[in-house]
Amino acid sequence: MTAEVSFGRLDDEDYPAYTIGRAAEMIGTNPGFLRAIGDARLITPLRSEGGHRRYSRYQLRIAARVRELVDQGTAIDTACRIVALQDQLEEALTRNAQLCTRTHHPAA
Repeated sequence: MTAEVSFGRLDDEDYPAYTIGRAAEMIGTNPGFLRAIGDARLITPLRSEGGHRRYSRYQLRIAARVRELVDQGTAIDTACRIVALQDQLEEALTRNAQLCTRTHHPAA
């Protein structure tokens, strides 16, 4: 792998760069919390060649949102569901706005 390819991954939100220990440290929790989010199927970490979990920055942002809810007293499975539904709503609103724009401004 060239240095250019390696450095390009630094900006890739989806590149699984963080071990479970480092990922947990970054969001201020423990590895068990990340495993629980995985068990709830909110995020699925990639696996290294040795089978170790690896997390991306995108996945860590999702985990941090769950952690905020859990810190406020929400059960972890409920927090995972809330975050998933929030993301689905955001996606639906974005799609709806795109469709409305096309309807009101048809291509010439």
